[in-house]
Amino acid sequence: MLALTKKLELLNFELVQAEEEGRDVKGIRERFDSIDVSKVGHEELDELYDKIASSPTVAGWPYVEPNELDEIRKRAGPEKDESTWTSRHELHEKMLGAWLGRVIGNMLGKPVELWPKERIEEYLKKAGCYPLDYYIPELVPHKDAGIQDYYYKFGGLRGNIKKALRDDDIDYTILGLLVLERKGFSFTTDDVAEEWLNRLPLYLTYTAERETYRNLALGIKPPETATFWNPFREWVGAQIRADPWGYANPMRPWSAAEMAYRDARLSHVKNGIYGEMYVAAMVASAFMLSEPLEVVQRGLSCIPKESRLAEAIRDSVDLWRKCESFDSAYDRAMSKYGRYHVVHTINNAVVVTLALLYGDGDFGKSICLSVSGGLDTDCNGATVGSVIGAMLGIKGIPEKWSSPLNDTISSALSGMKELKISDLAERMVEVVVRNWT
Repeated sequence: MLALTKKLELLNFELVQAEEEGRDVKGIRERFDSIDVSKVGHEELDELYDKIASSPTVAGWPYVEPNELDEIRKRAGPEKDESTWTSRHELHEKMLGAWLGRVIGNMLGKPVELWPKERIEEYLKKAGCYPLDYYIPELVPHKDAGIQDYYYKFGGLRGNIKKALRDDDIDYTILGLLVLERKGFSFTTDDVAEEWLNRLPLYLTYTAERETYRNLALGIKPPETATFWNPFREWVGAQIRADPWGYANPMRPWSAAEMAYRDARLSHVKNGIYGEMYVAAMVASAFMLSEPLEVVQRGLSCIPKESRLAEAIRDSVDLWRKCESFDSAYDRAMSKYGRYHVVHTINNAVVVTLALLYGDGDFGKSICLSVSGGLDTDCNGATVGSVIGAMLGIKGIPEKWSSPLNDTISSALSGMKELKISDLAERMVEVVVRNWT
């Protein structure tokens, strides 16, 4: 049973989520705000939770956001997958670029994770490194700089990086590889859940994934794991798990999106699912496309046209066409989408999209823009690095970005500690070859 304090916290988030989904919960919000926390009991909170779940949609709600795959495909209308990778050598070059790009982008964004754009800009100007063009610099003196001591001690800043530090964004990418190695392309959502329970430390999961893990431990089965006392079900957690499904399906965006769906259904609904499908489809497309706009459009084709996320991506493309700079487009986008939580799917997908478009196929520029935009910087840097890395291949990633990592990454997954990035890429190539032939 959840503690009363935990239920109160989750109910507050649940009301926000319900409002974002277009539910009429005004009366429930008023009742919740009037609760005497010293007297409230489980029965009253459970009743409120049930009322939120059954609340009606507000009149005139313009979005259609299904959870079932057949309906998602119907509402998206993706092109049929046809093209495939052409040679093992080319696949290896692209795959290594994708893995390395993801790790580099993640490392770039880690020290300023969840910082707003303005704070990042202020920090970089104080350090004499604005605009960002390399790993986050050390600001001397350290006092009041805002960077966690962890990055000074273990190496996460320019000049002291020796390897890629452990991060949940990369743990999930490795976890996806393990699922594919064990179960192949026919894996199920239950298979993903099993891998979580066997490999993933509970206290290194966050938001939707933490609540899902708890639900699994209580014996709740997917897809209810995504909805039972889980108000974070449209946050960015599924979007950061997208990449292995794109790696497994080079130039097959819908196949990648369909795998992403099976993964996302464990912990997310609606736009939380669509975020993972969008990114997986972009990664898959990047293996054989050379224009960021084409990649974005392929990703967009795999999510429902009448969803909030699709609208946000279309708005981002429109702003890119109208605005001269990333900063200008970002400001205008956040005037509409900045209302979402800092780790929501939609606003972070906007940053990813703008960074890809304004990065214009340049690796360093793309990942630096994705981090300069703030919000979930390590997630966005990793996603953009993965897409651009797949597009350019390992030869398109400047050595200044790759050499500090020494081809090494740490992981918190059970049975793993330090891994070679190149080995992970080769293992994914083997997955593709084994399942495509």
